[in-house]
Amino acid sequence: MELEGKHILFLVGPGFEDLEFWVPLMRLQEAGADVVVAGIASGETYHGKTGLSATADIGFDDVDSSEFDGLVIPGGWAPDRIRRYDSVKRFVADFFHEGKPIGIICHGGLVAISAGIVNGLECTGSEGIRDDLENAGAKWKNLPVVRSKNIIWGRVVADIPDFCRELVTVFCETKK
Repeated sequence: MELEGKHILFLVGPGFEDLEFWVPLMRLQEAGADVVVAGIASGETYHGKTGLSATADIGFDDVDSSEFDGLVIPGGWAPDRIRRYDSVKRFVADFFHEGKPIGIICHGGLVAISAGIVNGLECTGSEGIRDDLENAGAKWKNLPVVRSKNIIWGRVVADIPDFCRELVTVFCETKK
């Protein structure tokens, strides 16, 4: 299993995009990664846009980027809500500046904008946040997946297979 020993953090919140959360999470687990889910509060259950649920293993305030090899930020409505937490902005910026891989898909880019890490990067994401990304200094591309520095950007649900392939590749390349 190519990701055995990798410790990867996934973010969740109210109204997360079910497939953008569950498919990459299960793909990374299938590859042997240990996945931890962070939410507003430990033990809190959140419901996705289409009815699936996910429960946080730890709260945002308890996240220490040094304990993880990477981060994944799914889309949906959750990114607009969770980007308001100072702890989220802090640890997302920490992952970025530590050079750890960050997977961001669809509206997850809103969290990256609020963390102040998109300026000068190429990116993709939902067309709905294209203006937000460009206004924050990123160069948006209409591609299924874009890799810029240590961020792997995915566009939308239909691009999840490309996004997952790139996530696994990048996490495999990353030294423990």
